[in-house]
Amino acid sequence: MPPSDGGPPDDPRARAARTKRDRTRRALLDAADSAFGSRGWAQTRMEDIAASAGVSAATAYNHFPTKHALLGYVYGPLVRPLAVQAERDIEADRPVVEALIDQVRALARISARYRKLTAALWSAIQEYGTRVEGLPMPDDDADPRVLAPIPDSIRLLAEHGQRTGQLRTFPAASEVAAMVVNLLLIRAINRPEEDPDVTSELLLTVMFGALKPDLLTDPASGERPFRQAR
Repeated sequence: MPPSDGGPPDDPRARAARTKRDRTRRALLDAADSAFGSRGWAQTRMEDIAASAGVSAATAYNHFPTKHALLGYVYGPLVRPLAVQAERDIEADRPVVEALIDQVRALARISARYRKLTAALWSAIQEYGTRVEGLPMPDDDADPRVLAPIPDSIRLLAEHGQRTGQLRTFPAASEVAAMVVNLLLIRAINRPEEDPDVTSELLLTVMFGALKPDLLTDPASGERPFRQAR
């Protein structure tokens, strides 16, 4: 298949065109990161992002079909490494409870560090989900749920834990992961000043209350087994 710019791969003009596209895309992502992180979802327009990046709105839409997609591409790199770590933990046969605790605490820290961006993502997901009226489709390149797959790391580990008998098999791993992430995103909006240790304790209590309730009733761990020492 010939390259989209019409020239051979080593054509200087083709390389220049690719470099320009890459720079424009990077400028749009940087501008979007700043805009969503400071103004939130509702107050950020594609036109404003394009202007900050020094391009036209038409150019911005050529790179990203919707505002939802653009935010998904901004947030995705924050959470995709967590799925990689989950796969490594599974391959290394790490105890799934330990791995899940680390994952949830990492998500809480990301949410706290990028609070406004996280709240914007929740708004984008709600709006897009209402529009498509269904679960995410893997080939939908405009769905922020696909582009920023926050539940993936928890789902992978929970599925592994259920297969290996380390966790209860009900509810399904996908349902638990969605429940945990929804609660995380809601708190980014409703509790913007919440300490990530507090958030993670709540999320872990809810998650293991469903998947391994004996952790919450073990006298050795006390009434709050996921509370971090201060």
